[in-house]
Amino acid sequence: MAKTAKKKTARKANAAFMKPMNPSPELAEVIGNKPMPRTEVTKKLWQYIKKNGLQDSKNKRNINADPALKKVFGGKATVSMFEMTKLVGKHLK
Repeated sequence: MAKTAKKKTARKANAAFMKPMNPSPELAEVIGNKPMPRTEVTKKLWQYIKKNGLQDSKNKRNINADPALKKVFGGKATVSMFEMTKLVGKHLK
């Protein structure tokens, strides 16, 4: 009995997700000002957070904002990683 190999089709990324977005001036201070997809914005934000040690040491889900991130987070000193994506979305056009 020969087993038939199933062909796996590569999952296509959502086009809206991959569309380059323009960051606001506040967000551009953190990630740069060239247009990039949302996925790349999140990646750059996490690089910035890790580089500057902004992840809360006790609760890793929280991010402690520095002055540049505070502008992006609407003046909040600490936000959860889920809240962060919502707040960052307001800075993308």
